[in-house]
Amino acid sequence: MSMALLLPLAMLVALLVDRLFGEPPVWAHPVVGMGAYLQRGSQWLQSLGPAAGFTAGALRWWLGALLVVAATVMLETGLIRGVEPWQASGRMLGCALLLGLMLKPLLSWRMLSEEVAAVELALQDSLEAGRARLSRLVSRDTSALSAAEVREAAIETLAENLNDSVVAPLFWFMVAGLPGAALYRFANTADAMWGYHGRWEWAGKWAAWADDWLSWLPARITGLALLSWRLHWLTKLRREARKTPSPNGGWPMGAMALRLNLRLAKPGTYELNPTGSAPDSSAIARAYGLALSAMLKSAALLAFCAFVLRLP
Repeated sequence: MSMALLLPLAMLVALLVDRLFGEPPVWAHPVVGMGAYLQRGSQWLQSLGPAAGFTAGALRWWLGALLVVAATVMLETGLIRGVEPWQASGRMLGCALLLGLMLKPLLSWRMLSEEVAAVELALQDSLEAGRARLSRLVSRDTSALSAAEVREAAIETLAENLNDSVVAPLFWFMVAGLPGAALYRFANTADAMWGYHGRWEWAGKWAAWADDWLSWLPARITGLALLSWRLHWLTKLRREARKTPSPNGGWPMGAMALRLNLRLAKPGTYELNPTGSAPDSSAIARAYGLALSAMLKSAALLAFCAFVLRLP
């Protein structure tokens, strides 16, 4: 069995394990460990001035990134050392299984889709319940949102995190194996924890930039997958994507809005596809179906690219 099949098989294993079992326990979850590292010293970082804060934040980001990459390089190297193309298929399958198990915590489709679906279930109970459930997913104030606005925010979260939680980790795994996926997950976690304005204006700036750079191409792949590769919609998608403050988030969110003909907005910040319909009680389920299809298409494309890149 060719070594070119190792990464595609590991991707398949990771997605199957995610579908069947979901997230590993907290004590064994590498992203929890990344978060713990980023949390240490956070108050000190926030207390620094612009120049010192930016420098210290960037240095601490690079130290964490180097630790993550070094650890995963050792794991991956130790796993595949000595495995040659002419060895028995069973050995290769065993390596793909173990590599897929290590990749799984770096991506998350099942938890994302379940959390978004739970928003609609909560809305069926009451608007207050829907707002409370949404507040677990977004940083915006949910206390005054209407039912349609709650659904908009949930669908936006599904679209944006389809990239952050699945497509981008698979993309970087395709490019650089387990270290690539781990580096992306560290960068994305750092952006979530440090990359906001306010107290993190300077110390979190490098984290925000790094996440933007690493997400740039995956976000566009995600957006096109949501459009089922309909390139004639690309001009419309570019127009919608430019409306959001993020250089990347608008691509999957804009594609979702266009494909489902929905209006998706964040009050006071952006309005995507303004002529679209307000999300009704079926919108989240339709968004889930579209996101699932796009996820599978993206994963198939990236698995194929991983195979081609490693052909002898």
